[in-house]
Amino acid sequence: MASFNKVILMGNLTRDPEMRVTPTGMSICKFTVAVNRKFKMQSGEEREEVAFIDVDAFGKQAEVISKFFTKGKPILVEGRLKQDKWEDKNTKEKRSKLGVSLEGFSFVSGGRDGGPGGEDGAPGGNYDDAAPPARPARGASAPAAQRPPPPADQIDEDVPF
Repeated sequence: MASFNKVILMGNLTRDPEMRVTPTGMSICKFTVAVNRKFKMQSGEEREEVAFIDVDAFGKQAEVISKFFTKGKPILVEGRLKQDKWEDKNTKEKRSKLGVSLEGFSFVSGGRDGGPGGEDGAPGGNYDDAAPPARPARGASAPAAQRPPPPADQIDEDVPF
């Protein structure tokens, strides 16, 4: 049986992230992202719905999020759905809730305070579990995809393809 579990969300933090460190030294950051959807009804009336998604981040990512993000800041989250299950202590009912376990995130410009990406010393860019791409050594040329195209007067159009 094939399965695929990947979530990509972009929204604003509903409150400041909550950071804690386990006795073994693992950083855990919990926060909630509000994701808005605007749509028109058949009648032409515009509507908006909001989903509040709980996200758990771990390790270095948790530390970066708790340091640079606050209530209202936009964030792009990549992760996987996880289901928490428990039994209510009072009613003894079985309960469950879906959330996101963070695998990567990106700073997003905008939001109430203009967003991170440079302000307050916040770095810009993506943060995930993968290592960053290697940069060319000093003096070496950049890969073709990163080089700007040559000026139009220097393009040789007689090259056969």
